[in-house]
Amino acid sequence: MNVKQLRAFVTVAKYQSFAQAGEQLHVSQPALSLTIKALEDNLGGALLTRTTRSVSLTAEGEVLLPLARRLLADWDDTEEMLRQRFTLQLGRVSVAAMPSYAGNRLPEALKVFRQRYPKVNVTVHDVINEQVLELVRHRRVELGIGFEPDSCEALLFHPLYMDRFVAVVPADSPLARQPQVRWQELLAQDFVALQRPSAVRLLLEQHVAAEHGKLTVAFESHQLATVGRMVASGLGVSAVPALCIEQMLELGACCVPLTDPTVERRIGVIALADHKLSKAAQALLEVLLSHAHPQEMACDT
Repeated sequence: MNVKQLRAFVTVAKYQSFAQAGEQLHVSQPALSLTIKALEDNLGGALLTRTTRSVSLTAEGEVLLPLARRLLADWDDTEEMLRQRFTLQLGRVSVAAMPSYAGNRLPEALKVFRQRYPKVNVTVHDVINEQVLELVRHRRVELGIGFEPDSCEALLFHPLYMDRFVAVVPADSPLARQPQVRWQELLAQDFVALQRPSAVRLLLEQHVAAEHGKLTVAFESHQLATVGRMVASGLGVSAVPALCIEQMLELGACCVPLTDPTVERRIGVIALADHKLSKAAQALLEVLLSHAHPQEMACDT
């Protein structure tokens, strides 16, 4: 039993005529008769009673008719839903992004995506970098946004840009008036950091330890907003990816280029290498790649 046979049966039952049903379906009467016969042979008995003047349903045909209508309605709904998804008139996509990107750069790209595809729903998982990779690997999201993985085995990495860490200092700090800040100067102050296992924290410790020893932390928090507010309140200084500059400025802190050493890492979109993206995910990836640009905002002192 297939869709073509069911549609032929329902149409003949509706018009009670092979001639009218054939016109409706744009097939010849002999072809329509063969289709109905194949359905009856497949099911094991007659569904229609044919006379020279009329066509009527058998008892078994009466049983099949409402079921066939329901199956065809479900089929048509499924076809339309998939057609809308393939043409992005409908759809859903899930993306995981580390907080520094999700809270600062992702909304801009999502606004563009929404303008292009207003009927596609987007779910954002705002999680630390390690969880971004985990969600992608376990197929809970199609796309992840984070730092370039140390190992890209089984993963595809689409680079967005190279992000460089900047110093975050109170607006009234002498460091805020410098064109750039050296790590040695920054670490002379109380340091405010994101808590482990944040990739930002681990990356800073890795780069700083080689030249300045263990990173000594006075205050730490899981939230970038809390780190920025602590710095703005004069509790200490910090270092964050440049993509967080706007957020830090809004919180009242100041950002200055950071050197000796320069800490940088590529940020990009991560996906499984063996997974073909849905139309919605592919469209979102294209928007993310076309609107990727490094943070250029400087600290206004």
